[in-house]
Formats: sequence, structure tokens, C-alpha cells
Amino acid sequence: MLKKIVILFFITCFACFNTVFAAESGGMPQLNPEFWISQIFWLIITFGILFIVLTKVILPKISDNLETRKSQILENIEIADRQKEESQKKIDEYEKIIVDSKVKAKNYFNEAREKILDDINKKRTELEKDLDEEIGGVEKELYDLKNKSGEKINKIAAETSAELIKELIGEEVNSSSIAAIVEDQSKLNKERKDV
Repeated sequence: MLKKIVILFFITCFACFNTVFAAESGGMPQLNPEFWISQIFWLIITFGILFIVLTKVILPKISDNLETRKSQILENIEIADRQKEESQKKIDEYEKIIVDSKVKAKNYFNEAREKILDDINKKRTELEKDLDEEIGGVEKELYDLKNKSGEKINKIAAETSAELIKELIGEEVNSSSIAAIVEDQSKLNKERKDV
């Protein structure tokens, strides 16, 4: 290609020199067929240089810039994809931590609840046992009091009756006979209550 340009250059130069010396007439030189060869020569030289500058200097730089930009864009896309995957992994880990924390909290709550219920049941059992013992003691005391109170009441009634009789008649009465009368009377009252 360069050889063709050089050969064409020499041919146009030769033609230009011939036309330059032959130019005599006036008017617009662009329309005069005598000057066409020189115009074509300079046109080829100008556009040839422009073509060489474009193909060897400007277009490679533009192409390199485009390739650099393309590779940078692809690299940025890869980085963005990696960061998206990493952020998705972090989100998944975060959600897993939240679920695990909820499960652990629920387990701790259930364990604490069971422990508290066990403590309450133990204390209630101990309290019921203590209450049963206290009630049993009170019932025993009441039973003993009931059984002994009859004797004490009879004894008090016999003594009181003996004193009243002594006050009324002025003589002492046999306390064993009064005790027997009071005891018979209390047995009759007991039988009436039981019926």
C-alpha cells in the first residue's frame, strides 16, 4: 500500500510540474482541466497524510482507550457481582444468627420457665406437707382437747356442784357421788348429740 502511494505521489508530482508550467489562462483554476492533476496530487498528499496519521496515531489511541474502558467496565461488573455475592452471604449469615438467637432465647425461656415451675411445685409440696403436719397436729390437739375436755368439764362441774350444794345446804357432800351424777349426765347429753 505504501509503495502504491509513493508511486502515485511521483506520478502526480510529474504531472503537476507539467501543468504548473502550462498554466496560462485565467479563471477559476479548480474548474480548469489544466490544474486538475495538481489538485489531485495535493488532494492525494493531504488525504494520504491524514489517513496515515489517523491509522497510525489517532485510531490506535482511540482503540486502546475503548479497550481499556471495556476492560475497566468488565472488571467493575465482576467486582460488583463479587460484592453482591458477599453481601448476600452476609445477609444469609445475619438471618441465620437471628433465627439461632430466637431459638436460643426460646430455649432459655422454656428452661427458666420449667425451672421456676419445678421450684414452685417443690415449694408447694413442702408447704402442703408442712400444712398437713400442722393440720394433723392441730387435729390431734383438738381430739386430745375434746377427749380431755369432757373429763375436765365433768371435774369442774363436779367441783362447782359440790360447792353450790355446800353453799345451799351448808354441809359437804361426797364428791364421788356428785362426780358420778355429773358423768351420767354428760353421757346422756353425748348420746343425745350423737343421735
